[in-house]
Amino acid sequence: MQKKYLLKLNFLFFVFFLFFEASAQNSLYAGIEIGSKGIKISVIDVNNIKKGDYDIVAYWTENVGIAKGISIDGNLAEEDINRAGTVVFENLSKIKNKYSVPDEFIYIVASSGVAMANNTQALSNKIKTLTNKDLDFINAEGEGKMLLKGSIPSTDYQDAIVLDIGGGNTKGGYVDVLNGNKFEFFPLKLDYGTITLTEAINKTIVIPREINDMGVYKEKSFEFAPVLRDKIKEMLKSRPESLQKKKIYLSGGAIWAFTTLYYNEANDDHFVPLTMQDIIDYDAILKNNFVKYENLAKTSKEADKVINTYNQRHLISANNILIACLESIPNLKSKKIYFAKEGQIAWLVSYVVDRSKKIKNNF
Repeated sequence: MQKKYLLKLNFLFFVFFLFFEASAQNSLYAGIEIGSKGIKISVIDVNNIKKGDYDIVAYWTENVGIAKGISIDGNLAEEDINRAGTVVFENLSKIKNKYSVPDEFIYIVASSGVAMANNTQALSNKIKTLTNKDLDFINAEGEGKMLLKGSIPSTDYQDAIVLDIGGGNTKGGYVDVLNGNKFEFFPLKLDYGTITLTEAINKTIVIPREINDMGVYKEKSFEFAPVLRDKIKEMLKSRPESLQKKKIYLSGGAIWAFTTLYYNEANDDHFVPLTMQDIIDYDAILKNNFVKYENLAKTSKEADKVINTYNQRHLISANNILIACLESIPNLKSKKIYFAKEGQIAWLVSYVVDRSKKIKNNF
């Protein structure tokens, strides 16, 4: 009798477990990321809770810059904090009402570029007050790892380096196989991104009448180039194995802007091949014929998004970082360079997936 009872109990537990697994495998999750240049929102549908199989239901960006004050006095400006809080609250409501995502499955994070500020607690308090949810800050290493996991083919893990040029910093990394055939992630980080580099160069313009002079900005940008190159070489040399990788995956707003403006064509490929010569030619247009892209924005919705997101100074700074990174990698002609199109949301999606369930990770 006791054995029959235990068998019945075990069977009921097994049925309950299968039911729980099945019901949990089709769940909606959402993430709101407060980045240096904007607030990104993604909604995903997790199809298989063990395999990490998910579909992107929706993704959109709110162009709310929050990091410009960091390079000025090290702090997030109060008005930027307030604006970010309002936008987060509005989008949290949208996620709940339009996509019916449960509150407990919505995560709010701030990028490593925002985390560089001295007054991050003020932002945390604002988000907590408006949403009653905690704000998690992700460091550059965490971002880099999530970016690699979510934006490049797993078959390329051992042979690739990934770099993301964000608004507040540039991060990425690579993996190597160590003892026991276990992947270990090695992060890369540069404390310059599109916005922070622009602000650093702006600070070198000390004559008031020259502040809005684009010619002066380009001169100061050129003078700042050696500082930028030294920082990038220092970053790469700290991880010499990174220089031996045969594939370079790039992501971030800087690469999105380049591929959108320069190629000006729809491309459904997840990985877009790039060439150094195209990047150099694009750089010349940014600095000497920017009106070409301003005119393009009048007829192209995608180009208009870029121009409304970044001004000319931002785009010049972003491409300066891109060129300096690539020029610092030896034997570049023998390597393959790709734009990872999903990279813009890959680390955020990876974060949401990892937080929504426990997946056995390789690294």
